[in-house]
Amino acid sequence: MRKIVIIDGYVANSGDLSWDKLKELGELTVYDRTAPEDVIDRCKDALAVLTNKVLFTDEVMSRLPELKYIGVLATGFNNIDIEAARRRGITVTNVPAYSTDSVAQLVFAHLLNIVNDISGYAESVNRGEWSECIDFSYRLRPFDELAGKTMGIIGFGNIGSRVAQIAHAFGMNVITNSGREIPEYAKRVDLDTLFRTADVISLNSALTPATAGIINRENIAKMKPSAILINTSRGPLVDEAALAEALREGNIAAAGIDVLCQEPPRNGSPLIGCPNVYITPHIAWESTQARRRLVDIAVANLSSFAEGTPVNVVS
Repeated sequence: MRKIVIIDGYVANSGDLSWDKLKELGELTVYDRTAPEDVIDRCKDALAVLTNKVLFTDEVMSRLPELKYIGVLATGFNNIDIEAARRRGITVTNVPAYSTDSVAQLVFAHLLNIVNDISGYAESVNRGEWSECIDFSYRLRPFDELAGKTMGIIGFGNIGSRVAQIAHAFGMNVITNSGREIPEYAKRVDLDTLFRTADVISLNSALTPATAGIINRENIAKMKPSAILINTSRGPLVDEAALAEALREGNIAAAGIDVLCQEPPRNGSPLIGCPNVYITPHIAWESTQARRRLVDIAVANLSSFAEGTPVNVVS
């Protein structure tokens, strides 16, 4: 194979992992980040490009006549014009199911932080409030056990299924509106029932026309005032203004958010600074183990393409 370019490799591999296996497949050039105006120049003459978030539009691909392969360093591939790639004979692959455990873990990291107010108690202790307390323990506010609560899962693929398993292990009731096969301990309900009865709603769905803005004013109004929303999926599943309004007015209890509509939120977000919202910077997929799987699968994808038997093809 000829020239291979990784166009934005830093987030997946900031230096703690190795790209060396790719060097066995061709002449490798790695860029940490690439501005849109530099994509053509950096990818010219490349047979294969690996990208995480850099856009490959029809216009970009039209100016890269040597390009035959785009490997997406992620599961989602909405940064690639798939129809244009197909039309131009460019194979596009993705990396499915590499971050299932990592993402499911963050769902519960957010949920447990919210329910037990871990960050609040840690800050309280650091302020000296425990040292000055006349009792051996104190409560900042009441909190509930997860056991017996209802977890509503929107999106029951690999990640949603793992979230369900963990919720069940906590003793939670699991409901979903998914049409997929579900375990015996879960119950299938319609979306309206899910919003009305869930104590926790976990968004684990792909972004589609049907799911875009699924957390909107109408559906938020159905939720319990004590409900908690967790989104580790895609930012545009949520109408951020509607959610911020609900949090400010106490119409739902809290939200744990790992994804926003704009990333990074250079133009701000209604959710930043909103009460009872906990935002992490799209880190759910980023465990060391998940990133290592990502790199290994990306290498295997390109190797299979080079051998004429491509796998994980989305084009």
